[in-house]
Amino acid sequence: MGKSAYAKAGVDVGKVRDIQRFMALALGKTFRTRTTGVGAPLIKIGHYSGMIDLGGDIALTLHTDGVGTKVLVAQALEKYDTVGIDCVAMTVNDLVCLGSEPIALLDYLALEREDDQLVKEIMKGLVAGAEEASAPIVGGETAILGEMIKGIRGHGFDLASMGVGVVKKERVVDGSTIGTGDVIIGLRSSGLHSNGYTLARQILTKKHSLKDFIPGLDRTLGDELLTPTRIYVRPALRLLKKVEIHGLAHITGGAFTKLERLVGGRNLSFELERVEPPPVFDMLAKEGKLSSREMYSTFNMGVGLCVILSPSQAEEAIVVCKRDGFEATAIGRIGRGRGVYVGKERIA
Repeated sequence: MGKSAYAKAGVDVGKVRDIQRFMALALGKTFRTRTTGVGAPLIKIGHYSGMIDLGGDIALTLHTDGVGTKVLVAQALEKYDTVGIDCVAMTVNDLVCLGSEPIALLDYLALEREDDQLVKEIMKGLVAGAEEASAPIVGGETAILGEMIKGIRGHGFDLASMGVGVVKKERVVDGSTIGTGDVIIGLRSSGLHSNGYTLARQILTKKHSLKDFIPGLDRTLGDELLTPTRIYVRPALRLLKKVEIHGLAHITGGAFTKLERLVGGRNLSFELERVEPPPVFDMLAKEGKLSSREMYSTFNMGVGLCVILSPSQAEEAIVVCKRDGFEATAIGRIGRGRGVYVGKERIA
């Protein structure tokens, strides 16, 4: 089998997974340094977040993530006031996937050079994201790395965050209760979010300028690519109170292939229906000549968060999401066997 388009663009997902498996095995050895009591790990590396014991009935969840090459779009357009929202979203959306409530964040900002105006604009997004997630940013780190960070017109930067959440141990949602017949509810995304940008930029900027208005989008390509990642904390926490959730999956890097991490190798399959994606995904598929399999294993296709629960509670879950302003629909079910399927095509 030849290289995927994503691998040709510079990101070989297969090799990345091999690296991640190696890292998980190596870092898993550190678990023996604290096996009991406060700080003892409660879940293996590989879920959406780490989790440690806080004593009593409370566990602490931890996650860290960044914005990725979406920052290059911000640099090209010299528009930096939304990427902070992406930074917050990529962390808090993963924290809720264990059923936890994000409670605090740290940020890390690496700059090519001292740039007061750039920092002021980035802070706007970080503040907006933190307020939407109800998770204060309590500290962080800034570094000037001119020899390492090289951006567009001297405005290079990288942005990441680390977050913590809390959850009662009896309320942890780790996928262990997922069973055949469960329904998969998908919450709509705002677009590409913050994943697959190495491939998306390569495809879309071949024929278009970031300032071009794109038919079907009714706005410029740059505006589309800088649309912030949706923050799903509010609907997720409300759902956790209203219905019994069996699994939560943030559709990020690896897209729908990440659903498999929820079942830990058990004989369960994810059978997804083809969704009606926003126009930008149709553009990517057409102009990049990408197969359906590559699209669903790279991009979110219009679904940012998957919620897995019993059929009897699916309609209530959809109503709860809509009350919070999030469009949600049933997009699949859990079947027997293994793998992730879109229609009859296996993507993982």
